[in-house]
Amino acid sequence: MSSNGSKNGSSLPSSLIPSVRESAAHLVELAKKSRLSVFLIGHVTKDGSLAGPRVLEHMVDTVLYFEGDKTHLFRVLRAVKNRFGSTNEVGIFEMVSGGLREVLNPSSAFLAERPAGASGSVVTASMEGSRPLLLEIQALVSPTNTAVPRRAVTGVDPQRVAILIAVLEKRLGYPLQGSDVFINVAGGLRVEEPGVDLGVAIALCSSFHDREVDPHTVILGEVGLAGEVRAVTQLQARLREAEKLGFCRAVIPARRLEEGFVSLEVREVRTVKEATEVLFPRSQGDPG
Repeated sequence: MSSNGSKNGSSLPSSLIPSVRESAAHLVELAKKSRLSVFLIGHVTKDGSLAGPRVLEHMVDTVLYFEGDKTHLFRVLRAVKNRFGSTNEVGIFEMVSGGLREVLNPSSAFLAERPAGASGSVVTASMEGSRPLLLEIQALVSPTNTAVPRRAVTGVDPQRVAILIAVLEKRLGYPLQGSDVFINVAGGLRVEEPGVDLGVAIALCSSFHDREVDPHTVILGEVGLAGEVRAVTQLQARLREAEKLGFCRAVIPARRLEEGFVSLEVREVRTVKEATEVLFPRSQGDPG
């Protein structure tokens, strides 16, 4: 196959596209007539899109992405299209000597190797479909002598991280323009929802101060451009997952929760600045 992309987003030469489309049509017809399940296995291009003519995605009933690489222990099976069901679920699998094995408690698995007493490490909760997952966000802020500081991001949207860095600089006075910034989601999972924003921001603050965040605290919230902390979806499910794994405290967006809903100590914050004051007392100094 050629690696050159065509105008329709395919990585195939234009002369082969009709053949691929026709072959897929015959397989779809076979599946319908014989009531068989047929899997068409392909690959994705460097920009993350499905290789081949995009019409293939419209012909099939379900499109599944199998994410992960040889450098990470876990693999994620994610549905991006499902004609007869939900696309809001993911499967977490572990590669072992006998093949793929389902991870029954992914939150515990993702946090199993979390370092003790390390700055820049924060636990947050992401919703993957209807399943809450606790994840470790790692940040490293290091002074640089280069004219253009480096920004390396793995597992979260680099554009969201750029916004959070700008918020910390503008609203809280953190001088990050003179530092290299590295962000990583431990375990190799890719997170797309904004509910982990506050966790990323606090991880950056923790690394900047070189101070540990309480390891029994989970941090949730979307961050706006004014530095405000906004509500997240399915907050109760996230807090239940944290409680189940033994967390004692949660920093969340300000909102009313049912009394006795969880045994966690809940601290509600309205801004990122307020969250930093809760997690890093003023006596430790101000970045400005």
